[in-house]
Amino acid sequence: MLREFSGATIRRTIDRSGAVVPEHAHDWPLLSLFVIGSYANHTELGERFIAGPSAVFYAAGAAHRNLAGADGFEQIEIEFDPAWLGSRLPGAPVQAWLGGSGGAAAHALAVLCGRSLSEAVLRTALRQFLDTTVATDDVRHPFWLDDVTRRLKGAPTRKVADLAHEAGLHPSWLGTAYRRAAGEGLMDAAARFRVEHATRLLRETDSAFSDIAADAGFCDQSHMIRSFRRVLGRLPSAVREDRRHFRQVSYRT
Repeated sequence: MLREFSGATIRRTIDRSGAVVPEHAHDWPLLSLFVIGSYANHTELGERFIAGPSAVFYAAGAAHRNLAGADGFEQIEIEFDPAWLGSRLPGAPVQAWLGGSGGAAAHALAVLCGRSLSEAVLRTALRQFLDTTVATDDVRHPFWLDDVTRRLKGAPTRKVADLAHEAGLHPSWLGTAYRRAAGEGLMDAAARFRVEHATRLLRETDSAFSDIAADAGFCDQSHMIRSFRRVLGRLPSAVREDRRHFRQVSYRT
């Protein structure tokens, strides 16, 4: 639990790699904000694979289940009383914003929730998010997005010019187009991919920090620390302690 107010709670939820979160629902509406990792989300909308800046809204009683990806999954959950919020809610039982302006707004809200904030600030920020995104459809998914993301995840140090050449796109166009479609810039995504890999090793192994930094593609431990501060707002030493706070769910065998 990060914060608890009179009509809302903010939780950081952490699932290890391969975690199976059984179907469940909440008594109040809930907004799930992506932080790092990936997961398969199963709702009445079907299955969606989520691996980047995004938010998913669940109305009270809306059933959902998750399957965490290879690097686990971390999210910020805001559960709130609609009367406390006093704002318009999505009309559908489940609504998702994957990438695009909705994903970017979700990321900004997740960062805010990780800081010390007042009840009034949370309510204003949550109202603003829902008011500006509730009518927003999912961003169009360009044909090249998955391929560029896959190549960048496989080699986070890859240059933009090389990514553009391999995708048959112009380098000066790709950076702006990627941010618009994915909800984050190419270099932001590259830093997140490194942090995701290092986070799994910190949480699920006893490997030395120096070995983890090298394995995840950081220049050294200092580079890893700077990246963790920028992406997560926490130090690698704090992330290692997260293993004590994994959600109690089942795991694949």
